[in-house]
Amino acid sequence: MSDAYTDEQRLGFAWTYPELSPADRRRKAELLAEPVRAIDPARTRSVVDLVRAMSGMSIQARNLGRCYEVLEGMLADPERPTIFLGLAGPLIAGGLREVIRSMVEHGLVDVVVSTGAILYQDLYQARGYRHHRGDPRADDVALRDLYVDRIYDTYIDEEGVGRTDSWIGFLADELPPGPYSSRQLLDHLANHVEDASSIVATCRRRGVPMFVPALNDSSIGIGLTEHRHRSVVQGRPGVRIDSIQDNYEIAQIVARSPVTAAIYVAGGVPKNYINDSVVMSYIFERKDFGHRYAFQVTTAVVADGGLSSSTLEEAQSWGKVHRRSTRAMAWVEPTVALPLLVTAAVQEGLGRSRGRLCFEWDGGILRGLAGRSE
Repeated sequence: MSDAYTDEQRLGFAWTYPELSPADRRRKAELLAEPVRAIDPARTRSVVDLVRAMSGMSIQARNLGRCYEVLEGMLADPERPTIFLGLAGPLIAGGLREVIRSMVEHGLVDVVVSTGAILYQDLYQARGYRHHRGDPRADDVALRDLYVDRIYDTYIDEEGVGRTDSWIGFLADELPPGPYSSRQLLDHLANHVEDASSIVATCRRRGVPMFVPALNDSSIGIGLTEHRHRSVVQGRPGVRIDSIQDNYEIAQIVARSPVTAAIYVAGGVPKNYINDSVVMSYIFERKDFGHRYAFQVTTAVVADGGLSSSTLEEAQSWGKVHRRSTRAMAWVEPTVALPLLVTAAVQEGLGRSRGRLCFEWDGGILRGLAGRSE
């Protein structure tokens, strides 16, 4: 019976395909030139090995490996890009406080743009309070009776939150009345933080400016509202946040930077604000710029067209990301993605030889921006 089959059929070529032209054959060979590289646990000795190996895999592993390659590129660029870090989501509640602080400490970022909640929760912990492991299926009414607030599967003490809100309000009382950018206010708050593990305190010590473009939408804003009420009752002007001053300050940073890069953790207002800072730089006659490097880790869907899910390719149409940028997006939840990327970068010492930026502020005017050695 076997004699009825040709050798080719026995080897599994029962189907007959139309003959490809030489050009199509070359094109097919190009498409099939690079096989997927399976990860070998026995040869994976470090987080660096793991993240680098991911770039040879597929799906989100490859995207995460690609993000690491973009991070490596922005840190090694001889023109020394100014790297903006955008932070959104329950990152401190998720356990990323030390990861984010390490990005600042080890020179991986130069400017932090965050939601108010993230930096507030850093301050909350700096005052001795903690985030606690909880249950997403908890009885929230029962939690309310105990003044326990829930952030998905994390609990925080609302009494500690209230005390921290008031602490911020009283620190605002110490400032001379008048307008302040969020950067100026956060520097003032950082001066009263002694916790070495604090993101805010580390930014202040390392000279990394912090911006919170939606400061009102956080417990920092609640503390400032308490300050405002006290000022009204006492008949004094008090402190106010000038959000347009924020715009002006961050636009100056972009305008004075030869090259910029961006890291987006989740999306939201911080991401758009970092991108809009490029657009605003036209005020200083900076044209057709765009971030040279950019990567984002997120779980936001793209199909709804929402702000957080706008792709980096979409940002190219606005000139926010350069048309020839090096970029990557990984749809991986940040509490998984960021520790891998940052741990690998710290283990490799990617920011070690990269000098710090020195920001010379005169109130809200950036008089100088230059590199300095450690």
